[in-house]
Amino acid sequence: MRERQRSLFDQGTEPWLADERRDFSVARVVFAENPFGPYDYRIGESLRGVVEAGMRVDVPLGRGNSLREGYCIEVVPAERLDRAVESRRLKEVARAVDERPLIDAKLLDMARWMAERWIAPLGQVLETIVPGSVRSMAGTREVAIIAPTEKGRLLLAQPNAKLPDKQRRLLETAIAATEPLPAAELAARAGCTIGPIRTLLAKELLCQRLERRATNDWEIVASNEEPARTPNDEQRTAIERILASLESRRSETLLLHGVTGSGKTEVYMQAIRRVIRMGRQAIVLVPEISLTPQTRSRFRSRFSRVAVLHSHLSPAERHAHWKRIAAGDVDVIVGARSAVFAPAPRLGLIVIDEEHDGSFKQDKTPRYHARDVAEYRVRSLGIPLILGTATPSLESWRRAEIGEIVRIPMLARVLDLPLPDVALVDLRTEFRSRSTKGMISRPLQMRMKQTLADDGQVILMLNRRGFATSIQCPACGFVVTCPYCDLALTHHRDGNKAICHYCDFEIPEPKVCPDCRFDGIRFQGFGTQKLEEEVALKFPDVPALRMDSDTMRKLGSHETALERFRSGEVRILLGTQMIAKGLDFPNVMLVGVINADTSLHFPDFRAAERTFALVTQVAGRTGRGSRGGTVVVQTFSPEHPALQAAPSTRRWQAQSESGARGRAASVRIAETHSA
Repeated sequence: MRERQRSLFDQGTEPWLADERRDFSVARVVFAENPFGPYDYRIGESLRGVVEAGMRVDVPLGRGNSLREGYCIEVVPAERLDRAVESRRLKEVARAVDERPLIDAKLLDMARWMAERWIAPLGQVLETIVPGSVRSMAGTREVAIIAPTEKGRLLLAQPNAKLPDKQRRLLETAIAATEPLPAAELAARAGCTIGPIRTLLAKELLCQRLERRATNDWEIVASNEEPARTPNDEQRTAIERILASLESRRSETLLLHGVTGSGKTEVYMQAIRRVIRMGRQAIVLVPEISLTPQTRSRFRSRFSRVAVLHSHLSPAERHAHWKRIAAGDVDVIVGARSAVFAPAPRLGLIVIDEEHDGSFKQDKTPRYHARDVAEYRVRSLGIPLILGTATPSLESWRRAEIGEIVRIPMLARVLDLPLPDVALVDLRTEFRSRSTKGMISRPLQMRMKQTLADDGQVILMLNRRGFATSIQCPACGFVVTCPYCDLALTHHRDGNKAICHYCDFEIPEPKVCPDCRFDGIRFQGFGTQKLEEEVALKFPDVPALRMDSDTMRKLGSHETALERFRSGEVRILLGTQMIAKGLDFPNVMLVGVINADTSLHFPDFRAAERTFALVTQVAGRTGRGSRGGTVVVQTFSPEHPALQAAPSTRRWQAQSESGARGRAASVRIAETHSA
């Protein structure tokens, strides 16, 4: 009896909803701003088959039903809906913003993982994955597209069809075209004005629709492919190991640990050549925008279809590159951190150059690390990930030690060029002797004179922007700080302003103390602007150039600056850490680190590790030519383990496969962190 009663009441939904239920589906929608969702919206009859997961939709929100743009993360068909969802009254999706999904199912799954991994709303993660230029459809506009109707085709097929000559010519041109044409182009081909088109539209012989088309044709520049270079023994071993991973079609992380100048880029390119021959695509991440032009030119000399993705592209160009990548028309994608999200449909390899660099970590929500995202992506696709560096992060080094990832050592420079000589200058001795005036010590200045006399080039690195790093009153001790971040403002000589380098808060340069009105306020510390001024005073006849985020803001500024240095027009290049990594200039014979303590004593548990990496990396910019090179590191802490380890790079890198000294250096840095 109970079974009979249960079957009586479990008949499913009400009979009058049965027909509706078969066609009923729901779009799950999230938003990039509060409230984040997800919320369920009914997909109306006009949008059935149009709305898909991964595209944007406009939906009504709140009591006022104001339209809000959100992301559809799932389309739930009728048979998967429970009775509670079916029976309640849902608002309908107003319209689909995109013609097709912006991201595929794999990227959508990755977005869900990122939202959980870094505790961020899914809508904000999707905003991060899809560039703003793509969301705004930069570089496109709506164009009226003209096509012949069936009525027009039938009329023209009749032998005695009566039409004025211009209208007939227009209709014939529209029918002969392989695709619908914009009105202006159709009129030009038919040799008439827009007027006859309007007449044919009124007669319903032509029809029109609005379609979004690019205003500029941003083509991927094709180039002649240069042949691959002959690798040395270490490069050949690394290439064979990577190719074995590619052929196995399994996910694997490979740590390519090679000293500066060992030819890691050549290893990347030969591996990518194999990926392209397999009909797949590759992503190459570099830490600094300044490296992108050089890396792009290298890859374009080897491969015919290379796209770049970084923040210094114009919105229209970035959108065009994104679309071509998604269409599979690009083989190699080069870019900074956000290029890890490139929508490559046939992705076969991801390379992260200088994997230790902190710029791969995003400092705002979602606070993702590109290395972690890349590892998730290669696991989901079953492809390899290459982490290339001369100074592995401690995490990667430890993972290689315990066998989680595979370490591939490259212990020698290409052509067996020697690593540069490294000299530590104790600034305490210089200060006591009072022989040094300014930021450039006497030993460094003498070596600069000798290098310039030998027709060499010089790189000077100071990882501090601006002119003075703090502004303080000597009378009352007041320090000018940011009202929002409580950080000391940096004085910039150009524009006579004080700026917060964290939030970009800006005020005019204070002439008197804001607290006690004392007119002897002091500008303390030094940055790249002051270094530029000192170089101009000590070497007035030598062309110098400053590269930092203040001077490299215009589109193409990085390419112009590096080309001037490469050609020899600029003899002294000075700047922040953007000049410390990846650059390859054979004529650089001297590198000077103005003050290694600026990063060494930074309040960060990774300060020692990053200083070791930075000094080692900038040292690698010299000695790449036949004349060798020298590195001068100025510091008040020459006995610090991080600085002692960096100059000893040549010794511990040249050890056997066990890498005993390398691990000892890492342990010393780790002990410094814990202390």
